[in-house]
Amino acid sequence: MKLTIKVWRQKNAADKGGFVTYPLDGISTDMSFLEMMDVLNEELSEKGEDPIHFDHDCREGICGMCSLYINGKPHGPLQTTTCQLHMRSFSDGETITIEPWRAAAFPVVKDLVVDRGAFDRIIQAGGYVSVNTGGVPDANEIPIPKVVADEAFDAATCIGCGACVAACKNASAMLFTSAKVSQLAMLPQGQVERKSRAEKMIAQMDAEGFGACTNTGACSAECPKGISLTNIARMNREYFSAAVSSDNV
Repeated sequence: MKLTIKVWRQKNAADKGGFVTYPLDGISTDMSFLEMMDVLNEELSEKGEDPIHFDHDCREGICGMCSLYINGKPHGPLQTTTCQLHMRSFSDGETITIEPWRAAAFPVVKDLVVDRGAFDRIIQAGGYVSVNTGGVPDANEIPIPKVVADEAFDAATCIGCGACVAACKNASAMLFTSAKVSQLAMLPQGQVERKSRAEKMIAQMDAEGFGACTNTGACSAECPKGISLTNIARMNREYFSAAVSSDNV
């Protein structure tokens, strides 16, 4: 395949940045998107040019690091992670435009790499459970209905890639935050902090500069793990329930 790669290049957060176009030839349709980026970087390195910086780690669709905005869509044309996207999804001679996530809360570090530390701080604000030290309890010691366990697990599959933020016209982090609230709110182990968890995590989300949710559903539609909008409704209930309880104290 012959391709034209139009990539956002930016030296650092202070740099204005801009698109740079690179021709690329000899790309196999069996390559993953990140393997194509590796080939391009090898060519740039051989020419003595600075390679394109982009995030990646496991390349198995698990870690959420491969955050690229491809042809106007988070992670590209398929509802999957960038590392699981293959070049057969593109046509010979096509121009592919690659950008970093566009959100004030995700400042650009360099080129396609953004700082997603805001997600970490949201989790630190309340996405944890109190655990007594000691022996590990038996897995079946606390009975949990399968329906509840399955729904909690579905929420827990969020990999924190940030595609929901990139897809949202307001750069909202409601889907991410609600998934992290939901996975704990439904389980017995998460009840100790339940009344304060949603309040603290939403407060941190707002402090990070994420936008508001207007229920367009783009976040769930682009999420590579298919996190449901139901989690946002659940988080809102958790938040208002906590607020009412606080007012009554």
